[in-house]
Amino acid sequence: MGPAIWWVRRDLRLHDNPALEDALRSTGLVLPVYVHAPDEEGEWAAGAASRWWLHHSLEALRAACRARGGELVIRRGATAEVLARLARRTGAGLVVHNRLHEPAARGQQERVERLLGNAGIEVRAHRGTLLHEPDAVRTTAGNGYRVFTPFARRLATQGPGVRPLGAPRRLPAPEPLPEAGRLGALDLLPRPDRAGGLCGAWLPGEAGALARLRAFTRDGLHAYRESRDPPGSPGTSRLSPHLHFGELSPRRLWWRTRGNGDGASAFRRQLLWREFAHHVLHHWPRTPDEPLDAGFRDFPWRGGHGALLAAWRRAETGFPLVDAGMRELWQCGWMHNRVRMVAASLLVKNIRAPWQEGARWFWDTLVDADLADNTLGWQWAGGCGADAAPYFRVFNPVRQGERFDPAGTYVRRWLPELAGVPAPRLHAPWTLSAREQRACGVIIGRDYPAPVVDLRASREEALAAFARLRSAVRHRRR
Repeated sequence: MGPAIWWVRRDLRLHDNPALEDALRSTGLVLPVYVHAPDEEGEWAAGAASRWWLHHSLEALRAACRARGGELVIRRGATAEVLARLARRTGAGLVVHNRLHEPAARGQQERVERLLGNAGIEVRAHRGTLLHEPDAVRTTAGNGYRVFTPFARRLATQGPGVRPLGAPRRLPAPEPLPEAGRLGALDLLPRPDRAGGLCGAWLPGEAGALARLRAFTRDGLHAYRESRDPPGSPGTSRLSPHLHFGELSPRRLWWRTRGNGDGASAFRRQLLWREFAHHVLHHWPRTPDEPLDAGFRDFPWRGGHGALLAAWRRAETGFPLVDAGMRELWQCGWMHNRVRMVAASLLVKNIRAPWQEGARWFWDTLVDADLADNTLGWQWAGGCGADAAPYFRVFNPVRQGERFDPAGTYVRRWLPELAGVPAPRLHAPWTLSAREQRACGVIIGRDYPAPVVDLRASREEALAAFARLRSAVRHRRR
């Protein structure tokens, strides 16, 4: 009997991997194969930060396979054709994989199943990237959910299923092995090199994921509910990129965070939000580009917003909490969730640039860029998606900074030019007099930018634009 091919996708781990378990149980020989096919991902091919992570995660997976007597084969090309050639060469009659649920990934799966099926090769798919399939929960009318609370209530009754599997001790490989392929040939690392901050902030790979999980459950889970909001403290799990790339199984994460404490409950709720994001994307696959609420398609965005958008990207808005977050994003490929919401609100509500512009920037710069989560988050900020914040909810970056970073720990870390500004004025440094600015060592407009918009006036303009939109929608419905 020939080997089984494990089609490696975003399941870059050996533990709790249903596809890998199936391969070993079915044939005893397994050939892990990763096929790099960015053209098959459509317009949402991985951004620069994600490609950096993918390179290092594949490197770690290859090392883990070799330590167990196996080999990770790396190829570039059309996925179905590459898998078919390898199956013919090795005599493999079975290809296994863990399902992905983004629209392009579903199309890719269908092509693989069709081509290999026509060649007499069995393809088996497993649930290894979510706790539950996106179709597993529906409303009483048989539709997808657009509101989180009833979705979560329904999903919570189903439980996580069986306990997670361990990692296999051996990965028996077929002989002779196909050529392994060079990871460097995939050209994943950014040029020019901006990976210094990424390397200092992260350890991609399964070992890094499990180490981070142990640290979080030991030191952070119990206080997660209270500590997750202040960006200046290490209160979040920082597990999102590990979960996105499948270095950590959602089932293992669910079981490891079980308990009745407030921290565990709050964290598990975030896992259910992830399930909800994939549920919404599955049922409404056009939402990465179009608002779920069709009434927002004609929203009157600010004309000529290009300069303001550029200032937002460059962390030059003049609002310290937002600029600190945008610098953290560029240097580390990550941003604290509270700051993500504030930065998104400023772009969509005050600057009044289309939410799709922010989604694209996050997609390219986040190491945890996930199409479902990114889409849900930006439509939430724009008031146009599933369970979205009402459009009239506009985050004030000054008040948010004063509430969640009162001592300025976070802002001073990322904006050292404001280090001399006292905490009571740190989140609105433009209110310092010229004399106070000189005393603090920062001149607004020279050392740190003045605000790009007036918060009060821009909020009123956004609400007026929203009122015009609603009026137009009502008129069309008459």
